[in-house]
Amino acid sequence: MRLLVGLGNPGKAYAQTRHNIGMWVVERAAARWSIRLSPRGTAQRGSGRLGSELIELAGLLDWMNVSGPPLKGLLREFNLTPDELIVVHDDLDLEPGRLRIRLAGGPGGHNGIKSVVEALGTPQFVRVKIGIGRPAPGQDSADYVLQPVTQDEMAIFEPCLERAVDALECLIHRGTCVAMNEFNVREREESDQ
Repeated sequence: MRLLVGLGNPGKAYAQTRHNIGMWVVERAAARWSIRLSPRGTAQRGSGRLGSELIELAGLLDWMNVSGPPLKGLLREFNLTPDELIVVHDDLDLEPGRLRIRLAGGPGGHNGIKSVVEALGTPQFVRVKIGIGRPAPGQDSADYVLQPVTQDEMAIFEPCLERAVDALECLIHRGTCVAMNEFNVREREESDQ
């Protein structure tokens, strides 16, 4: 079984903000894999299969900055370890629409990931990061991530959301190393120059 969790903030006021892009990916995956999401406990959840693999999808219903405890509760409920977890979240340090898969690492200034690392007691879990870009000079990062996505940004994010679901499928069927090699291609090309 694999647990796939999208980070974000609850409620309609935050649904279309940059900080909720992890939730959008989980919703997109649920639609593609015919998994029905419904509120249960601390998350919008659904169970299903992707090929022979049992999948639990979850979009947390708690605030981003306290994502760790409810996520830890889900792992405990399903008797899973952090190496069976994939977390999808926004990343300010990646340009809008850029995808990066990472195994482990620090929170990189992301308070949701910081909360998860603290609650789990380990940074050893897979992350699928979706770039949202940096705010304009002088704009506060906290304000930026909580602003709704513009139409122009959505045009950039749409193909990335589909690619993120492709990446999740690759992670589940072919493993982390293969997925990183396939979906972190642009990063590798830049480092070769």
